[in-house]
Amino acid sequence: MAPATVTIANGASWQEVAADRQRHRDATIAEVSPPVPDFQPQDIPANVTDIPAKVLTEAEIAITNTNAEDLVKKLATGEWSATAVANAFLRRAALAQKLTNCITELLPKRALERAAELDKYLATHGKPMGPLHGVPISVKEHIGIKGEDLNAGYVAWVGRVAEDDALVVQYLCEAGAVIYARTTQPQSLMQIETNTNLYGVTVNPRNTTLTPGGSSGGEGALIGLRGSVLGIGTDIGGSIRNPAALNGLFGFKPTTQRIPYAGWGVARTSGETVSGAVGPLSTSLEGLNLFTKAVLDQKPWLRQPSLVSMDWRDPAQFFPNRKLRVGVLYNDGVVRPHPPILRAITELAEKLKGSPNIDVVEWKPWKHDLSWSIIANIYFCDGGADVKATIEASGEPWRPLTNFILNDNPHVKEHSISTLWDAMDARDAYRDKYAQLWNETADGNNAPLDIILCPAGPGVAPKIDQSKYWGYTSHWNLLDYPGVVFPVADAVGAGEREAPFEYPEGYQPVSESDKLVYEQWKEHGAKGYKDAPISLQAVARRFDDEKLLRAVQILLEEAGLPVTVPA
Repeated sequence: MAPATVTIANGASWQEVAADRQRHRDATIAEVSPPVPDFQPQDIPANVTDIPAKVLTEAEIAITNTNAEDLVKKLATGEWSATAVANAFLRRAALAQKLTNCITELLPKRALERAAELDKYLATHGKPMGPLHGVPISVKEHIGIKGEDLNAGYVAWVGRVAEDDALVVQYLCEAGAVIYARTTQPQSLMQIETNTNLYGVTVNPRNTTLTPGGSSGGEGALIGLRGSVLGIGTDIGGSIRNPAALNGLFGFKPTTQRIPYAGWGVARTSGETVSGAVGPLSTSLEGLNLFTKAVLDQKPWLRQPSLVSMDWRDPAQFFPNRKLRVGVLYNDGVVRPHPPILRAITELAEKLKGSPNIDVVEWKPWKHDLSWSIIANIYFCDGGADVKATIEASGEPWRPLTNFILNDNPHVKEHSISTLWDAMDARDAYRDKYAQLWNETADGNNAPLDIILCPAGPGVAPKIDQSKYWGYTSHWNLLDYPGVVFPVADAVGAGEREAPFEYPEGYQPVSESDKLVYEQWKEHGAKGYKDAPISLQAVARRFDDEKLLRAVQILLEEAGLPVTVPA
């Protein structure tokens, strides 16, 4: 693909750059054959999840409704060709774009050439090329793809081209994957919604008046419509877990320095004060394991030495003959969750208490407001100068939530070496205190908690531009704990089931963030969030990633909840 020529560097206005990028995106959508129909805004319902079944063929629906671990089996035996699978996902992704605005570009030429190569390999050798043979994987745009634009949502960066695939993409391709779609992210990447001047607003397929989350929100919306069943996201404050939760998916933020991140495009933010993680979003719990194992089995630390040299362990080896110990955090003490979330975590905890295989205790939060003040202070160690300069270089407008996290954030400051040392000391002291608290949960057999079960956010998917509280996810980024998000309950309906968990009469918010979240519920109520998925989160201690995946599997099985998203 030729580099963009309509750029700020070539004298174009930011509006001209954005229009050209949208033309390019639409041209890649038009390459899909046969084409998917256009829709007039008035013909698109609030919940668009039923539309694919009315547009795609039965064969395409069968393929795209299949989870990654089952696709692997059908592709490895030749029951489905890689070409047929790639075509089906290209068409469903094109449709998802027209319904939710989740794509920056499709890669049909690359995908179909790769699929043909895989089909030829299988026919010649009688075996698959690797553990992900023929599995289509979607990619958040700021993860580099060779020869393609790498703008990370900034107008000024249009025209930058990745010299090679990002390292994680290389490993996935070595495992046999097919890269076919690139997805939207927000301006600055530091939002938990998805909104840029280049591509506009991405919306939630369950309710298009709501956000799909961010910053991996394009992945969330695309996978939510099954235009993908396995995709790459990134997470420094909730950016995998938030869109996974808001779209009713499975999402995994590993411990940092496990999955390679070399080759992504970001403006300078936190450096090593708080690190971002690369990880998967999927329609199944097993998809998370499949993705991570395929990468780590190739020992990526040999090529990116900053990574931890740690093989992927089989999650099945954990908890063979002892109880799973779960701490439940209902409320972080800073923002009271909306009634659907409180209902979901309360009902799940009660189910788990009835299991002979699980020991449940309450986890009391410790100064989660302090946690936010620490991490918000070290996200932008240059006071946000690099991000601000990148935005202002094109004259593009500040998006509301970029302005919120940078300009309205009282914790942002430009650090000196001395103040940065102080900030990192505060981070480490907080981590030490949380480790102490976790150690103190040991039972009579000296076994501490295995995981903490908690909300993934203060509510279900918010209205657009309203996502201003990250604490239920960013807290665990500060601690560098791995986290898995999973769907747990039916979608929000008319509100009757929420009644026992409504705010008490005369409720007085305990913080400014709590007031904002409370007022959102007062304004919209359950009807305003109709059909929004309800999800929760589990976290474990650093490098207990595999143990966490096994714990979530046990938790869901004991509660009678599915380990896949219903097609």
